[in-house]
Amino acid sequence: MKAEYSGEVMTLNMGPQHPSTHGVLRLELKTDGEIVADAVPHIGYLHRCFEKHAENIDYAAVGPYTDRMDYCAAMNMELGYVLTVEKLMGIQVNNRVRCIRIIMAELNRIASHLIAAGTYGNDIGSVTPYLWCFRDRETILDLFEETCGARLLYNYNWIGGLMADLRPGFEKKLVEFLDYFEPQVDNLNRLLSDNYIFIQRTAKVGILSPELAVSYGVTGPNLRGSGVKFDVRKDEPYLGYQDIDFEIPVGKGEHGPVGSCWDRYMVRIREVKESCRIVRQAVAQLTPGDVQESIPKRIKPPVGEIYMRTECPRGELGYYIVSDGGLKPYRLKVKSPCFTVMSAFREVSRGAMIADIIAILGSFDIVLGEIDR
Repeated sequence: MKAEYSGEVMTLNMGPQHPSTHGVLRLELKTDGEIVADAVPHIGYLHRCFEKHAENIDYAAVGPYTDRMDYCAAMNMELGYVLTVEKLMGIQVNNRVRCIRIIMAELNRIASHLIAAGTYGNDIGSVTPYLWCFRDRETILDLFEETCGARLLYNYNWIGGLMADLRPGFEKKLVEFLDYFEPQVDNLNRLLSDNYIFIQRTAKVGILSPELAVSYGVTGPNLRGSGVKFDVRKDEPYLGYQDIDFEIPVGKGEHGPVGSCWDRYMVRIREVKESCRIVRQAVAQLTPGDVQESIPKRIKPPVGEIYMRTECPRGELGYYIVSDGGLKPYRLKVKSPCFTVMSAFREVSRGAMIADIIAILGSFDIVLGEIDR
């Protein structure tokens, strides 16, 4: 809840090494006692010149660089890029590639949301959910490692196909994990989501109104937490999401005003359940096929430009590519969902308490590698 302040402020720096800033972010806080009069985010500590690098290497080599943006959801980062290039080149992949891409993207969404929920509980003061979430995330990383040899940065999605097919027995292990995992989400809700102290710390804090969210271009769970039912997978489907049955969770203001920290957190928890539904359907749709049959020998898109967006765990990720007909992108730009929500952070934080700043920032679930690029 927002408080009144006298106007006599002191400047405090939170970060860029503060553990609750979820990366190298510096927050310049103007405080009047415990009340925050202003909170100015300073970014750029993790800037890697990704877009400029991409203009100096060939199209296939850009893939591993995309993994390093949102390193908690690398499958989604590279998927958005390869879909954009495939759209520019007119490449169509077979059903097996399509289904495996959906499976991997949704598994990475679950793993990412487990990081978000676990670390958020830890920020507020609850350690056990953190351990539970990371325990279950490890099983997903085991499946990734079995498939492509990596646990964090995958380079699994290639232009026109995949690095490798699923190993024998993968589907069985995956379904066994889902059978085990779905009840664990209910346990997490009993332990954390419905906890009285957790609700008091988050349900009336960091209110992001639907109007403010839309005006700042906020997307993903942060937008849906404000009650706006928008998801690229439903509103602009790709990979055949239009043929999959799933719901879009939105914030309902169950414990206070809609658009609170609790609403944003709870949208992610409910999305985990929906991702499990999507994965089950994608497994059922798997058909035999060569996962590399559509990979071109030479990736040289025609002259033109293309923009495509996909729904990543943190929101709408957009790639804009300009091709001059050569082997390298002439221009490549990225729309970052974390960057847009951090633009609204200053507005949401004014009048909050210092302790609430941690709750607000954690509820946004940002990754600085994607903001700074």
